[in-house]
Amino acid sequence: MKVLILGSGVVGVTSAYYLARQGHEVTVVDRQPSPAMETSYGNAGQVSFGFSSPWAAPGIPRKAVKWMFQEHAPLKIQPKMEPTMARFMLKMFGNCNAERYAVNKERMVRIAEHSRACIDALRAETGIRYEDRQRGLLQLFRHDSQVEAVAKDMKVLEQCGVRHRLLGAEELTAVEPALARVPGKFVGGLHLPDDQTGDCHLFTNRLAAHCRERLGVTFRFDTEIQRIRRGNAGVEGVITSAGELTADAYVVCLGSYSPFLVKDLGIRLPIYPVKGYSLTVPVVDDGGAPQSTVMDETYKVAISRFDDRIRVGGTAELASFDLSLPEKRRATIDMVVRDVFPEGGDVDRAEFWTGLRPMTPDSTPIIGATRYDNLWLNTGHGTLGWTMSCGSAQLLADLVDDRAPAIDPAGLDVARYAA
Repeated sequence: MKVLILGSGVVGVTSAYYLARQGHEVTVVDRQPSPAMETSYGNAGQVSFGFSSPWAAPGIPRKAVKWMFQEHAPLKIQPKMEPTMARFMLKMFGNCNAERYAVNKERMVRIAEHSRACIDALRAETGIRYEDRQRGLLQLFRHDSQVEAVAKDMKVLEQCGVRHRLLGAEELTAVEPALARVPGKFVGGLHLPDDQTGDCHLFTNRLAAHCRERLGVTFRFDTEIQRIRRGNAGVEGVITSAGELTADAYVVCLGSYSPFLVKDLGIRLPIYPVKGYSLTVPVVDDGGAPQSTVMDETYKVAISRFDDRIRVGGTAELASFDLSLPEKRRATIDMVVRDVFPEGGDVDRAEFWTGLRPMTPDSTPIIGATRYDNLWLNTGHGTLGWTMSCGSAQLLADLVDDRAPAIDPAGLDVARYAA
């Protein structure tokens, strides 16, 4: 079967890999000149299966009001006269209760744990490397209240069979030795030993090369996707700047831009761009740098180690499709990396970047079928596209082939928003 994948970020390229591996003739189309040039380019670098948690959590509406008046807040809102932003926030706040949080957390961990198995198998099969490390993630707590609050997450992790351990302040340096240089800052941490790190841009490009050279996948870059043409029997083609492209099946992997493409087909995707920022910092002292990923729970900033670079990612900003780089947004991630690893890297020489995370109101991606038999979705992964990419793509390939899926797909497709 001929399959046309729209989008060459990490979700699009992993979708191409699994579909081509199952024998399909796959073409990937993207407006960029090469893979992973947008949201997948400079993300935080954490492949954090056990840390998969909804942004929509109990207490978030109250915290959002408080954060409006804080300089170093994890969430920023740029008020705009934009109905889509208002609708997204209302739907998100509607998920900020204990019942919905538990449902959404389980769905996210279900995908993430499957993704862990998939990426390990992919790495073994393809042999690709991407400055990856398999040394876990350490969630750092500055306050006792954060230690108490994490108990609910630990129950879900236990139910899902995710290895984890709550550490006291004196145990943190056994996981991240450089924290010995900043004594007294943290009261404890949650260690997830099976989480990983890696350069998502490098992974996506090397996997794309493997797909092209070993699996016969065709990539059409510098090609603007304009609209989907619908016929009596479903989708009949995609109109692009290079003409019309046709296939037997179509997969939308366009992140924050997915809603625009399917709107005319009567499909409403409640995906909104949540702007994130990152710094890529040259390592100057290995002993003072992180060895894997740490997450500063107070500021929601992740600090990940590549070979000779530190990737620092954070801030969730509701600002529509604005891709500007205001220095005031650099302040929080700059402050956190200097505070936690003051001697590890040269922050003054850091590359400053921003990207748009495709967030759903319940933080869970949209994977699966649509009302059209030959149109599929793999989008809306929010801050966890890198983490969930392989599991999402493998699940999608199973669904496209009408195979018994490796995991339960219940509650993951767009139909959950119809109620």
